[in-house]
Amino acid sequence: MSVETELEAIRTGAAIFPLTDRAFLRITGSDATRWLNGMVTNSIQSLQPGEGNYNFLLNAQGRIQGDCTIYREPGEGEATFLLETDKSQIETIQTLLDKFIIMDDVELTPALEDMKGLLIIGPDSSRILKNIEVVRPEALKIKRIESSRGPVILMTPQAVPNPLLLVFGNSKTIEDIEIFFSLSGARTISWMALEAHRILTATPKYDVDIRNTETHKDLPQETAQTHALHFNKGCYLGQEIVERIRSRGQVHRTFTAFTLTGELPSLPAPLEAAIAGQTRPAGELTSAMRIGDTIHALGYLRREFATHPLTYPGGTATPKNPSL
Repeated sequence: MSVETELEAIRTGAAIFPLTDRAFLRITGSDATRWLNGMVTNSIQSLQPGEGNYNFLLNAQGRIQGDCTIYREPGEGEATFLLETDKSQIETIQTLLDKFIIMDDVELTPALEDMKGLLIIGPDSSRILKNIEVVRPEALKIKRIESSRGPVILMTPQAVPNPLLLVFGNSKTIEDIEIFFSLSGARTISWMALEAHRILTATPKYDVDIRNTETHKDLPQETAQTHALHFNKGCYLGQEIVERIRSRGQVHRTFTAFTLTGELPSLPAPLEAAIAGQTRPAGELTSAMRIGDTIHALGYLRREFATHPLTYPGGTATPKNPSL
């Protein structure tokens, strides 16, 4: 099955993909809301039970150390939170957060370690979900949010053009909940199709497009992920740099989608701009994939070169949004 066929399922129907790369931290304690709000870039204090938002974690210089989605768990009483991130980041993020728990009543514990995840994506997802056939309907208690499975959280991030649903099922504690279902009409897709969709929707990936290395220390505004930033929430680690960038205007470079003419680049690939017969460093390509007959790419481009001819080793690059 081709990537183009699977992309069509994402764009016009429904597709499913097993989530094996997710990891979670549960954040509890009487100071959890205040403390966590001071550690990440989005507004944790404004979350209602069952809601979540996307966040960056920064250092004191405003450089991105990781990204995650944070949910406030359903239920009344003292607020508790689930932090969801990629497995490759979870140890770094926990170490970073642990360092800033000093006199705070906050506890971080790994969570949902035995959960299995499924991504359902596409404009037809809601209809597909209505066709789930439950063999034991008495075991599916939609109203009972808290169960041996942990919290059931549904979320549709506004920044994602297609509805996303995370479905968790526990393979070890199934005495009280057994769910067997069919998703007729949804096509199982490959990792390549999901990666193509990520590139086509200009969604950066941490450690690929967002870096924290000796040579690359990306700033939040450079990533163009404004939905990760909340400017009225108060202080948090790295907030001074974020606010300084906002008050002074645009960053010098920004995360950009490109189409390429030439060879598929070896990544990361430098971008150069042609000006008056000379070439100048203009940015860098960080992700690229041939989709159909076109090479699509993501990377960073300096704003002053957005309207100039751009080249990379092996071809030319054209920004999809030249009015940066």
